[in-house]
Amino acid sequence: MFKHLLVPTDGSPLSQATVARAASYAKESGARITLFYAEPPLPVAYDGVGGLSSAHLTQDMQERLDGAAQDALTAAETLASEAGVSVDKVILVGPHPYELIIQAADTQGCDLIFMASHGRRGVSALLLGSETNKVLTHSKIPVLVYR
Repeated sequence: MFKHLLVPTDGSPLSQATVARAASYAKESGARITLFYAEPPLPVAYDGVGGLSSAHLTQDMQERLDGAAQDALTAAETLASEAGVSVDKVILVGPHPYELIIQAADTQGCDLIFMASHGRRGVSALLLGSETNKVLTHSKIPVLVYR
């Protein structure tokens, strides 16, 4: 059926559980996995009164963002490897994770996006938004939502 899964991860326990389930699914169906991390861009530095701008600060923030991405992907890769599934890893940087998820699935040739949902409903979903809902709304690739 599906042969190439894109599995977004953010390193959270829910995300890790989703990676484990996706790895199990991939193993059973003979699919491969591309693990994906949406890294936020660096905040824009403002000059002027009270502004902070430092090459050292910018470099430190970038290293922390890159480190968080690598940590999340390494943890997810370990889970997939334990299940005996081969993986690729992709990181894209941008302000809208749902767009990056769809872009990664398209460019990697994935035929299924396998992702978690926090299950927020009502006002909290409206206020916090849902990357999963945005992916469901905008993706032309099938999306499997795991809770």
